[in-house]
Amino acid sequence: MFTTRPELAGTHGMVASTHWLASATGMAVLEDGGNAFDAAVAAGFVLQVAEPHLNGPAGQVPAIFVTAAARTPKVLCGQGVAPSAATSGHFADLGLDLIPGSGLLAATVPGAWDAWLLLLRDHGTKRLRDVLGYAISYAWKGVPVVGRITETIDTVAELFANHWPTSAGLWLPGGEAPAPGSLHRNPTLARTWQRLLAEAETCSGREEQIEAARRAWSHGFVAEAIDEFSRNAFRDDSGRDHAGLLTGDDLAAWEASYEDAVVTDFGEWSLVKCGAWTQGPVLAQQLRMLEGFSDELAYLDGRPTARTVHLATECAKLAFADREAWYGDSNVDLDLLLSREYAEQRRKLVGDEASGELRPGGADPRLPKVIEATRGRRAEGGAVGEPTVDPAGRTRGDTVHIDVVDAHGNMISATPSGGWLQSSPTIPELGFCLDSRAQMFWLEQGLPNSLAPGKRPRITLSPSMALRHGEPVLAFGTPGGDQQDQWQLCLWLAHTVGGLNLQESIDAPAWHTTSFPSSFYPRAWTPKELVVESRIGEAALRELAERGHEVVDAGPWALGRLSAVSRDPASGILRAAANPRGMQGYAVGR
Repeated sequence: MFTTRPELAGTHGMVASTHWLASATGMAVLEDGGNAFDAAVAAGFVLQVAEPHLNGPAGQVPAIFVTAAARTPKVLCGQGVAPSAATSGHFADLGLDLIPGSGLLAATVPGAWDAWLLLLRDHGTKRLRDVLGYAISYAWKGVPVVGRITETIDTVAELFANHWPTSAGLWLPGGEAPAPGSLHRNPTLARTWQRLLAEAETCSGREEQIEAARRAWSHGFVAEAIDEFSRNAFRDDSGRDHAGLLTGDDLAAWEASYEDAVVTDFGEWSLVKCGAWTQGPVLAQQLRMLEGFSDELAYLDGRPTARTVHLATECAKLAFADREAWYGDSNVDLDLLLSREYAEQRRKLVGDEASGELRPGGADPRLPKVIEATRGRRAEGGAVGEPTVDPAGRTRGDTVHIDVVDAHGNMISATPSGGWLQSSPTIPELGFCLDSRAQMFWLEQGLPNSLAPGKRPRITLSPSMALRHGEPVLAFGTPGGDQQDQWQLCLWLAHTVGGLNLQESIDAPAWHTTSFPSSFYPRAWTPKELVVESRIGEAALRELAERGHEVVDAGPWALGRLSAVSRDPASGILRAAANPRGMQGYAVGR
């Protein structure tokens, strides 16, 4: 029986994230007079301590935001680029046809620190100490270890012990992973942050301090430590030891930036996403195709019909096929891909039976040749739906998410990720490790997402915002790698088609398909596989199987870690909701 829970409502401020400590931190900043951006930055740093298996200080953060004064959404780009030495020729010389998903070879320029500070400088009100102090305190005093942290460390314990001794020193005290419920401390990270603060506070003004902290990271001791550590060779999931490519010069040459958002109109609603250097526009493509099936989409008793799931899944396959052929940090014709004319052409390919083909559209689409070799490999943990990691450190979408709205109308949706504890060896002087986001590049040249120095990988990180009658009303998102824009589709349909409130929409049964190449090494994909939460009902599961889907029952509560906040422009009422799956997400406000 489907049950509902009320969404939180208030008038002052709302924070929803994937961890209760981050949400509570964001709310504390709002209570202390900060705005939504101050709160998001403080919560973002706490997430690096509270969910270290899902993100870290050397990761990245894309975000979508609006300010109280400027209602046109903007994108914060906190995704760093490939190092200057990262060429396809270098990987060919190493005998690799894919970039490993762990170790030092896959590192891009760390983006999260600079992006959070850029946002704080331009749109926040607090000093750096005011927002970073929460994370420093948790790093010193410890955070409660959730079960997934222990499971992740246990999975890579042998790798740490035999090949990544600095990681073993931090995450295997006494030779064992910290027990669930215990406190885990990272004093080295706390000292790194304190040193950054000390260098910042040699200046007097708020903005001057933030700029000094940015320089201390990209031109100072952090960049120096990363440069030196990257020259060492460590085991990665190719099974061999490789040194990294990232240098201090790479860090010094890059800064976070702002971009225009991609806004797609759907009548009274508009969807706001980052550009095609992310997978974000695939959500708009799915919705554009589903416009033609609007009369067939339905929710009954809070659950989607089998027809709704089937149509959404087939549209997802077409949209993600386009992602593979056309998306990347290059000139992507989104006007075409998001047009109603193009959607009408693609919609004609949707039949009553599940398709097992990867069918990009457009003129002369080109798919990476290597994906034929990865077709049919089982996507590790696909039925679980949560990000997973294997003993070699390979990972599939470990990420966090945070949404904040304040009474003034400032609103932000951010999806930090990367630099998780299992991505690469811990840098002993800093207390954190590098990211592995470059694994998302293709080494084959001539593709929109081909590896090139100074280029951003096409990432899965995909925050969202929605406008209603042109006014920003909703910020939402989820971790989950390739599944992010499928689980967000579940929320969108439940909310706009099913008429469910935010919490009911997050609670509603979710689904996703793995019928396209994963963005994560080893790029597995399983045509026709459809992973569905069992609460959709036995009859619906049976009907989907009869339509040719290879249905995987994920269990009742397994898919997605969605959170959301909203603001009613007429009344000023703010609302928030968070994911109940895993009992870790949290929404708070007043």
